[in-house]
Amino acid sequence: MTGPTDDARPERTTGAAADASWARELLEQMRPTGRGVDRVVAWLAQAVRGTACLHDADGTPLAGAPVPLNADLVADITAGRIASAAWGDPGRHLRLVGVELPHSGTAGVLTVSRTTPFDRRASDIVTHTAQVVALLLRARETNEAAHRLRRATSDLRLAILQLLMVEDTVSARRVAAGLWPGLLDTDTACVYVLEGDARERDRIAEECLDATRERALVVRCPAMDAHVIVVAPHEAAADALRSLTARWPGLLLGGSAPHSLARTATAYGQAVSALAVARFRPDKQAVYAERTHPERLMDPAVLRAWTASLLEPLDTLAHHTRAELLATSRLGLEFTAVSAAKVLGVSRNTVRARMERVEALLDADFSDLTARAVVHLALNTQVGLADDDRRPDRAEADRARLAELLAGPALRTWAHDLLARLETDARDLRRTLRTWIAAGGNAERAAQSLGMHAQTVRDHVRSAEPVLERQLLTGGSDLYEVVLAHLALGDLDGPVLDRANRDHPDSPVHG
Repeated sequence: MTGPTDDARPERTTGAAADASWARELLEQMRPTGRGVDRVVAWLAQAVRGTACLHDADGTPLAGAPVPLNADLVADITAGRIASAAWGDPGRHLRLVGVELPHSGTAGVLTVSRTTPFDRRASDIVTHTAQVVALLLRARETNEAAHRLRRATSDLRLAILQLLMVEDTVSARRVAAGLWPGLLDTDTACVYVLEGDARERDRIAEECLDATRERALVVRCPAMDAHVIVVAPHEAAADALRSLTARWPGLLLGGSAPHSLARTATAYGQAVSALAVARFRPDKQAVYAERTHPERLMDPAVLRAWTASLLEPLDTLAHHTRAELLATSRLGLEFTAVSAAKVLGVSRNTVRARMERVEALLDADFSDLTARAVVHLALNTQVGLADDDRRPDRAEADRARLAELLAGPALRTWAHDLLARLETDARDLRRTLRTWIAAGGNAERAAQSLGMHAQTVRDHVRSAEPVLERQLLTGGSDLYEVVLAHLALGDLDGPVLDRANRDHPDSPVHG
C-alpha cells in the first residue's frame, strides 16, 4: 500500500483547537529541561513538515539542518532592510525571518524550507518560533554572561588568596577593596577548610558566601577538588560556617587559630591539619589545637638571632624576589610541590626551582628531614621578625647557634615527654621512627637499616601518629615538630646550617 508523502499530506485540522495544539507544543520547548535553540528549531521543522535552520549573516548554521539560501534575501534581512521574506518556485518554498544574535550584536536568519506553499498556520508557526528563538538566545547570553561574571569573581577571590599566601597583604587589600570593601580590614583572621563531595563544591561555596554574607573570602581550593577555603576575619562568619556541617551530611570543617593576614599560609596549614582531626569527631569539625609548640619553648632572643643568621644569604636579593622565595619555600616545605604550585598559581617546576635556589643559598639539602625541619622553623619565625622592632644586630646573629636553641631545659623536657609516649609499644616504634626520619622519610631505606619489610616501617610510623597526636606520613609541621624533638634529645644528628658550622665542619651541632 502506498500513499502521499508527508509534504503532500493534507494539513492537520485547522481552527482554534489546532492552533492551541501547536502553541502548547512550542511553549513546551521553553521549559528549563529543554535543549534550547537546537530543540526548538528541530521542533519547527517537524511542525511545518519541512527543514529549518538558524544561521548567521555569513550563512554558517547555528542550529538545525542546512537549507539552500537566497543570498540577496539573507543580505537584506541581516542588513535590517527587511524583517522577513518569502520565496518560492514549484517544489520549493522558503520563509526567512530575522533573529537578533545577542552574542555577536548582528542579525541571524531563521530559514524554513518545504515543498508545499506556506499556509496561514505554517506561517504563524514560523513567526512565533522566531520570537521564541530570539528569547532563548537572549536568555542564553544572559546565562553565559552571569557564568562569566561568577567565574571572574571566583578567579579574583583566588588571586586575593594567592597574594595573602605570599604575604602581599597590601596588594590583597587593594584588589579586594574594589568589589568587597572592608573585607580584609582586619589585623587577624582565621582560615577554614571545608571538605565535602567534589561534585557539590560549587553549592557548598555558594552556601559559604550566603552564610557569611560575603564578609569572608571564599575560595574553591585550586589544589583539592573537594575543598573550599574560607578566610574569615569575623567570629560571626566562623559561627555561620560551623552551622553548615549540621545541614550538609558528610561535610567536614577544619579551622586555624587566629593569625595576622601575613601568616595566611601558616593558618591554612593549621586548618588542613585540623581537618584530619574533624574526620573522627561526631560533629565533623575541629579547630587547630593550641598545643605546646617547640618554638615557644626556645629563648626568643636566640631564636630571632639564629633565624636572622640562617636566612642572611637571602638578604642580598631584591625585596620582591626574597619575599617570593620565602613564601614559596614555606608552602613547599608544608605541602607537596604540586599542591603548593596550585595554591600559588604557578607551575610545580617553578616551585621546585625556587626551593632549589633557597637550598643553594642556605647550603641546605631539603631531602634531609632535619634540614627541612630546621629551615621550616626559621621560615615561620621570620614572619614574626618582619614586624618586630627588636631585630637582632650582627653580633647577636653571629653568636646564635642551633645547639643553643635546642639545649634549653624546657624544650628538652617537652621532647622527652613527647617521644616517651612511644616506649609503651613493644614494637619499638621510637627506633623505627628515628631510623625512618634519618632515611629522609623513605620507608625502603629505613627497612634496609632495620632489617624489616618497608610496609612494616610504614605501619610503625602510622601507628605512632595517634600516640604522638601528629600526622607524620603526610609531612609538614607535625612531622617537623617530631624531628625537632629528636634533635633536642640528640637522637639525630642535626644539619650543618649555622655559619660557624659551615666554616668549621667538625664542630658539633649539639652543645
